[in-house]
Amino acid sequence: MKRQGRGQKQSAEKNIRLSEDLLWGVHPVFEALEKEPERFTEIILQKDKRGGKVEAIIEMARQHHVKFTFVESLRITGEGSSQVRHQGVIARMSEAPLIDFDDFVLKMKARIDGGENVRLMVCDSLQDPHNLGAIIRSTLASGAAGVIVTRERSAPLGGTAAKSSAGAMSHIDICQVTNLVNALKDLKKAGFWIFGAVKDADAHSLYQTDLTVPACLVVGSEGKGIRPLVKKECDVLLSIPMTGTLDSLNSSVAAAVVLFEAMRQSIVSATR
Repeated sequence: MKRQGRGQKQSAEKNIRLSEDLLWGVHPVFEALEKEPERFTEIILQKDKRGGKVEAIIEMARQHHVKFTFVESLRITGEGSSQVRHQGVIARMSEAPLIDFDDFVLKMKARIDGGENVRLMVCDSLQDPHNLGAIIRSTLASGAAGVIVTRERSAPLGGTAAKSSAGAMSHIDICQVTNLVNALKDLKKAGFWIFGAVKDADAHSLYQTDLTVPACLVVGSEGKGIRPLVKKECDVLLSIPMTGTLDSLNSSVAAAVVLFEAMRQSIVSATR
């Protein structure tokens, strides 16, 4: 499964808030796409903009399976936006290179075939970059091997997430997928078990769940949790036992609890 390179059409004006993950202008986007295509997560183009460099950007985006979207008009908003001259071309970029999903699966399968109980963190539609960065930090600190994020409805892997990760983003494999359900199916074929963290009353207790297997640990968005179709793809639904009146945890806190419990079980298993 490759990252998609199809252009998507959109008719309304696109308003984009100025943030650290944006790059704009025909020449800067063209040059960055030539040098570091693996860092691009999306390119947004104004439909009436044409020319050799713009056509070259579209062709390179197709070649490197970078999502690109056409809009009627583009406007950057927020503090400092009055100084931006985007020339009808805006790109979203990750602070660190992203690994292709097919390469990611092959790499993880090789580790499983070598007898390792690999652990992965899967973030389903997390929209807060602070939470996403914190989860990436916990993933690295707990000894897990990589992070999978969704392309749509997901926080950008830009400066805010990078700062929250405290540098972890540059030291762990991260990939984006367009269709998380299909990605989980591919990971199952590679030997992974899928564990979804939920707050359902009938879910298995985290502390009574065996995580000493090749494990994909899935957490959902801050409000709605794991999406229904993704939830159906989970082999085991688990919950974190809690006392008091609260019935759920912040996504990054829940992810950390699950990740470090998996690490604890792995350490205990290795000493037996």
